[in-house]
Formats: sequence, structure tokens, C-alpha cells
Amino acid sequence: MRIWLSPPHLSGREGALVQEALDSGWVAPLGPMVDAFEADLSAAIGAEHVLACSSATAALHLALLAIGIGAGDRVACPTFSFVAVANAIRYTGAEPLLIGAEAYSWNMCPNALEDAITRSERAGKPVRAIMMVHLYGMPADFDAIRRVADAHGLLVIEDAANALGSTYHQRACGRLGDLSVLSFNGNKIITTSGGGALLSDHPEWVARARYLSMQARDPAPHYEHSQVGYNYRMSNLLAAVGRAQLPDLPDRVARRRAHFEAYRAALSDVPGVVFTEEPAACFSNRWLSCLRLDGPNNADRPPLPPPAVLCSAMAKQGIEVRPLWKPMHQQAAYAWCDYVGDDLADQLFAGGLCLPSGSSLTDAERTEVIDQLRRFLVDGCP
Repeated sequence: MRIWLSPPHLSGREGALVQEALDSGWVAPLGPMVDAFEADLSAAIGAEHVLACSSATAALHLALLAIGIGAGDRVACPTFSFVAVANAIRYTGAEPLLIGAEAYSWNMCPNALEDAITRSERAGKPVRAIMMVHLYGMPADFDAIRRVADAHGLLVIEDAANALGSTYHQRACGRLGDLSVLSFNGNKIITTSGGGALLSDHPEWVARARYLSMQARDPAPHYEHSQVGYNYRMSNLLAAVGRAQLPDLPDRVARRRAHFEAYRAALSDVPGVVFTEEPAACFSNRWLSCLRLDGPNNADRPPLPPPAVLCSAMAKQGIEVRPLWKPMHQQAAYAWCDYVGDDLADQLFAGGLCLPSGSSLTDAERTEVIDQLRRFLVDGCP
């Protein structure tokens, strides 16, 4: 049986709620389950206004459109992240300004952010907004990022796609930005198969996003459209799946955090294996347990295998292990963008791994992952 990185984890209640949705006749986008899911998320996160979307990428796109980002604008975003962040910026015609990582959490570096915005202003290319990410569920240094934003009069879009259940200074991630985004993709801690949400305390922005998400249909007895819109709403059936899992969020966070602690306890004695620390202000859901293969190799044992080799060796044992994100400034699609930062993001990609972290991962499966990792890290991959 294969051990996956972060597979969907069903609660057992999905069938009853999906059947309720089917019985209601609401099987298309929108419906009572979508309304209820938005209300559930509002209560869980504390945001006043929630818009359930077809994906987190759609929610990011809508967030940018809601605040007027468009062609010719610049938006600062982390280079060390999933490509959806930069893609959403490009959907609007805007240009990503790529920001390096900071060593403690691997998130966007506030110092590099300040440097990049200042340089961009001096070059006559002012930045219009900041899109920040809580990478792998670890909260970014939001207060520092907010200080930079306030100093330059910028709005902050918070990508909390990985961070449902994480907190920063006891505030829920997904509640921190001017607009915030969650993901319910199949590999997330709560899944609707595919889906996302846009959250904000600013009703005018969420109303604007809601309008655009429904093909920008104007009030009329017929189909009237004065603007270009998008088909970005969540299905009523998928919302039922998310509602079935949301009550289990605290238990799932606890389970993923337990995986991280078990990995750290079992592997920290291996020279060169480094785990991320959790800043005092942060509580991470540890969506994925990650490590770096760093530091001096021990002369008495083989050198640590490169991540690609280790991933391949683990795959042969039926265990999914993945490298960390390849930075955007290394991607052909975004190599043309300005990048401000050091080489930490490159080092993370060259020497980082994501380990199986699903909340349904059993203790026995986790032990198997640890045993195989120790075998390859200590003895070397065949």
C-alpha cells in the first residue's frame, strides 16, 4: 500500500451531507450548502465576509481584481512558493516582483520586501499590493510585512492556502490580510476535492469579487453583462464535503503536528538534517513536515543523498516524498521578473524535502517512513 504525501481525509459524514444536497435538487454551483459552508468558515476564522470559490487560485485572482489590480501594475510576492501566486498576478496583466525567503520560517523576508519596494519606487515602477504566503502552514511574519505595507500605503493579500488552523499572535491565519485566501484542494487539511475561499472584513471587496465570480451578471431579467466575469463559484455538492470535515479541523491539526514532532525526534540526530523551528508568535498546523539536508557531512558515513535521489529511492519503497518548491526566479515562466533576495530559496530547493504528513497517516505508516529515511540518510541510497 502506497504512503502518500497528504491524501484526502474523509470524515465519514460526507455521504449524508452530499445526499442532503442531492435531495434538495441543488447540484450546480451555489446553493444552500455553499451558503452554509461560507457561514461555517466565517465562524471558524472570524472573517465577516466569505466567498466560496472553485479554487484558491480563483480566489487569489478575484482578490486582486477586487482591489483594482490590472495591466501595468506590480505586486510583490514570494519567490519561494507554489506557482499559483505568481500566476494569479499575471492573470490580471500585472507583474510579479519576486521577494526572497527569510531563514527562520522560509516565508517572504520583510527586509527584502522593503528593499524591493523601495528599489521599484525609485525605478518609477511603484508596487500596488503585497501578496504574502504562509508556506507549508508556517505563519509568515505578518506584523513586519504589515509595517512595510503601511509605510508604502499598500494592501496585503494573505495566501493562507496551506494554513487553515494555524495562528499568528493567536489570530487565525486567513484573518490577517486585507483580503485572505484559503484552499480546499485534495491535499489540504480540509478538502472539497477542489475549492477555495476569499475572506475579508471589507464588504465592498467581497461583493465585487462575488459579482465577478458569477460571470459579472448585471441585474436584469435577461443575461446582461457590462464587464468580463468568471465562472469561479463553488459547487453545492463540494461545499457539502467541506462542511462534513470542518468540525474535525482541531484534531487534524493536532495529528499533523504530532507527525512533525515524531519526525524531528527520530531524525534530528542525523548530521545535516535540519527542521524548521516555530517562532514564538506562531502556531503552525504543520500542513507538511519539511526538512533540509544541510550542514557538514560526516566523514564516517556516505554523504547525504540529493533530494531527487532520495525521492526516487523512497518512491521505490512506496513512499511519496517531494522536493521543496522551486523558486519562481528559477522558473522559465517567471525568470524575466525582478528578484530581490539572497540565495536561500535556491538552497531550500536544492536541499529540502516534504515528508508524508496526512492527518490520516497511521503511526505504523509514519514509522515505516522514518525507518526508510534513516536507512537512506545514514547508509546512503542504493
